[in-house]
Amino acid sequence: MFLNRLMRTTCLGGDRESSRDDMLHKEPVLLNVYDLVTINNYTIALGVGFFHSGVQLYGREYGFGGHEFPISGIFEIEPCNAQEELGENFRYRESILLGYTHFSCADVGRIIDQLGLQFPGNSYHLTSKNCNHFSNCLAHLVCGRKIPGWVNRLAYLITCVPFLERCVVSRPSNYPNYRRFHESQQR
Repeated sequence: MFLNRLMRTTCLGGDRESSRDDMLHKEPVLLNVYDLVTINNYTIALGVGFFHSGVQLYGREYGFGGHEFPISGIFEIEPCNAQEELGENFRYRESILLGYTHFSCADVGRIIDQLGLQFPGNSYHLTSKNCNHFSNCLAHLVCGRKIPGWVNRLAYLITCVPFLERCVVSRPSNYPNYRRFHESQQR
């Protein structure tokens, strides 16, 4: 499995068995952050807000979103263009350079395919498995860095307050289309 090969890699060095020529290319790993609500302009001073994020590599931005089906929830868009591609609530805030990777574009594609198994759309949860969790996982795999804490701090704080966490409902099995899809797969 491709992810097993990741265990033999170094953050900026790629595969340890790579040739010296392969080691000369470094691809920037960017975190693109979007405001989901205008109140972020005020709450950012407190270190919290409602944010969406995606990781930009090789001219594409990878994100994670929820849907009703047990297939990958990972999508790719044009970098910094979530507002146009995902909706008006996604207002671009900033891009943060997290580091560099030596993984090739093809390697990144294989990593995304494998992560799709860990991030199916029906596993999305606003506080425990959201787009920022995905961005953190992908960034850590490709460059060994985590996303800044403030990007997902609000989700973490909500999990610390049981009342607030109970208010967040994200159960894909409640979706009628998911039940029909799941039942048809078991036949």
